[in-house]
Amino acid sequence: MELKDYIDYIKYERKLSNETVESYHYDLKQFEDFLKKEKVDITKVTQKIVEKYLKTLEKLDAKTISRKITSLNNFYIFLLKDKKITKNPCEFIDRPKLKKSLPDTLTIEEVTNLLNIPLKTKYDYRNKAMLEIIYGTGLRISELISLTLRDIDLENDIIRCKGKGSKERIVPINDYAIHYLKLYLDKRGLFLIKGKNDYLFLNNHGLPMTRQGFFKNLQKILSEKGIKKKVSPHTLRHSFATHMLSGGADLRSIQLLLGHSDITTTKIYTHISNEKVKTDYQTFHPRSKKEK
Repeated sequence: MELKDYIDYIKYERKLSNETVESYHYDLKQFEDFLKKEKVDITKVTQKIVEKYLKTLEKLDAKTISRKITSLNNFYIFLLKDKKITKNPCEFIDRPKLKKSLPDTLTIEEVTNLLNIPLKTKYDYRNKAMLEIIYGTGLRISELISLTLRDIDLENDIIRCKGKGSKERIVPINDYAIHYLKLYLDKRGLFLIKGKNDYLFLNNHGLPMTRQGFFKNLQKILSEKGIKKKVSPHTLRHSFATHMLSGGADLRSIQLLLGHSDITTTKIYTHISNEKVKTDYQTFHPRSKKEK
């Protein structure tokens, strides 16, 4: 009962994304199954019970364990506020230390190479427009494939998209992306099979493009371009932010464009720039390394 109430709360009141809700549900159901074996009521859990549960997860990586602790902690905060419990059993649980890893990015030259797509087939027009938009705006892949025709305002050069938590934001779109989007829109009718479809980007079945479909197309283009790096749609989002920062953009502006609720999330791009400065210094300064 408590678990269902919490899932309903994050789904309907907090309006978290379906993926986030599913992740919480999976983590909490796993914990509930553990409690059944231990014959412990979910409202009677102690810190020792939580620690015993976490020991069963030792084979998982630190990031996954940390996420599961977050799921449990938020759930028990909910129960505490609802007065179902008097103490949060996760309050003093230590989280595993996470290794700070910087997101992968492409160089400007690599992006230029990637976006240099000869326009021959209707798929070329679509793929070109999608790549120009995702790199030109920093949209998440989930935001890109969710765009409808109504979300595009070519008169004002903006895109309206819904990010995490269904928060709407307005993102400017550059001249390159506008140009190739217009070319794609002229060909978009060739993707329609049965009737009308309001989604902007369609697959060969006339249905909305999926993230798996876009990833597959991206990998094919990368292979054709001879780009060996592991590149995902998120890599293009990271590249957008990194290149903006390197070009002199304000961190607050980048935060708004990316739709980050907390600027600390955006600050990771300053680390990328700092690493680039360090690498360039070591590579190009004549006295960066002392001869042995």
